[in-house]
Amino acid sequence: MTYSSLQDCIDDLDKSGQLIRIKEEIDPYLEMAAIHLRIHEAKGKAILFENVKGSKYQAVSNLFGTTERSEFLFRDTLENVKTMIALKTNPMQALKNPLKYIGVAFSAIKALPKKVASHSFEKIKISDLPQIHCWEKDGGAFVTLPIVYTEDADQPGVMQSNLGMYRIQLSGNEYEQDKEIGLHYQLHRGIGVHQTKWNKLGKPMKVSVFIGGPPAHSFAAVMPLPEGLSELTFAGVLGGRRFRYMYDEDGFCLSTDADFVITGEVYPNENKPEGPFGDHLGYYSLKHDFPLMRVKNVYAKKNAIWSFTVVGRPPQEDTAFGNMIHGMTGSAISKEIPGLHEVHAVDAAGVHPLLLAIGSERYTPYYQNKRPQEILTIANHILGTGQLSLAKFLFIANKSDDETLNTHQEEKFFHHILERIDLSRDIHFQTKTSIDTLDYSGDGLNTGSKVIIAACGDKKRELISELPSDFTLPNAFKNPRLVTKGILAIEFDNLMMGKFDNELKEISNLKSQISNLPLIVICDDANFLADTFNNFLWVTFTRCNPSHDIYGINERFENKHWCCDGLIIDARIKPHHAPVLEKNIDVENRVDEILKHYA
Repeated sequence: MTYSSLQDCIDDLDKSGQLIRIKEEIDPYLEMAAIHLRIHEAKGKAILFENVKGSKYQAVSNLFGTTERSEFLFRDTLENVKTMIALKTNPMQALKNPLKYIGVAFSAIKALPKKVASHSFEKIKISDLPQIHCWEKDGGAFVTLPIVYTEDADQPGVMQSNLGMYRIQLSGNEYEQDKEIGLHYQLHRGIGVHQTKWNKLGKPMKVSVFIGGPPAHSFAAVMPLPEGLSELTFAGVLGGRRFRYMYDEDGFCLSTDADFVITGEVYPNENKPEGPFGDHLGYYSLKHDFPLMRVKNVYAKKNAIWSFTVVGRPPQEDTAFGNMIHGMTGSAISKEIPGLHEVHAVDAAGVHPLLLAIGSERYTPYYQNKRPQEILTIANHILGTGQLSLAKFLFIANKSDDETLNTHQEEKFFHHILERIDLSRDIHFQTKTSIDTLDYSGDGLNTGSKVIIAACGDKKRELISELPSDFTLPNAFKNPRLVTKGILAIEFDNLMMGKFDNELKEISNLKSQISNLPLIVICDDANFLADTFNNFLWVTFTRCNPSHDIYGINERFENKHWCCDGLIIDARIKPHHAPVLEKNIDVENRVDEILKHYA
């Protein structure tokens, strides 16, 4: 379906019965986010808020709330997009089958951005926008579905531009209302590369923030595209409509299909505190200095609609983005990394903390020794690739050990690894390195460690599926709960953080009881962690810094390699961790009353 505007998309969803219209006045402080979360959790429809308190503009959310709805939005273009991405990785296919790809040629016409002569915007102020505040401890109102546009200082113009989705703080903290806003992005992103170049020139970087417009524009901002394919061209192909743009009198690029555009400048080394913000790991990212944007103009269409989402513990709306990206890119990553069959950034663990991968052991000695060799090379390649480099944990298996293994079947994948892992050989740490800026499990902002667990070969143990009736642990530990086969959750009485030297020695004496329990997780609430496998994934991998929080039963070093007889992860909340996101009870009660009318 080709949409020329966000309104077109909303009308289409309405006609197909995929839209809820909320007619009551809704407070953008917590209430809109709470309604969104409630409907999203129920896998519900897109939501149009027709009466936003304090603003004349309507707002829409949950457009991409399910993978099925996301695919519906792009139902007429999706297959051609998949083909184009496949051709990018293997162009010879087009030469061998020219007639097969004739549709791609017609789609490619939509890729070239189209410059137009005028726009239909009116000028407004930042304070006129819906001031959506999603979580109680957020530092202010944020734009959560921004399309942030910047240009390369060395090669200005739309074809070398960058579109990205970097959160924007509209109010709060030290920002001067209507004149300043905050940009949160990491310097290794495309916008960061641009900023570095502008800084070297000593000139401010022009930034345009688009909100709304055809849904393909939002998707293009998060799409990890193959090198050489620009986001604007991708937006045109995915949306079936050329990306329309122009420059205003101040030299800022405007997306003329957007509902809102905020323009401004980022000056070299000019920062202000941004945050806190409820983020995708399920915790708050805390207040830190990030680039300040001096607002130049704010534009809005007549009857513009504000597009937003809510970020929090996964799964959230961005899960559908991830599923769509995986479906579009298919085997692209495996073609980039020889020997890799698949890699899965686990959504339930916050995406960046945990990767599961399957590779091939093709080296001749493997068939004799059956130990990780090539998959270690693959693992290091993975951790050196784009966003995958932010991972803390990478578990990788050998495909020939089980041809049916699938990284998206997380519980089965863990069984496979834990049955085969050699704890004296298969754990490989990378210490004092970088992790996700939003992950506070490390010992500083953007600093932490990584661990590769690469297991292959024959089964080394049978994992127990229930605890023996006579199962015991040292007195310091309590409430043992089996999460799944081979994984035990326990609580620790001592509230002090630190090593468990004495307790580990006591556990070592229970070798016969724990030999088929290769992974023990120490946590604050074993009942919660063991309740669902997603709880295990979230708690364990968001609250652990591998180098500091992994311990071993009979841990030791062999030629500088760390090894053990049993793996223990301390996944308790530490004093330096960010607060967990929690819902406001009063707001939840208010939402109960509102949604009674929409049952």
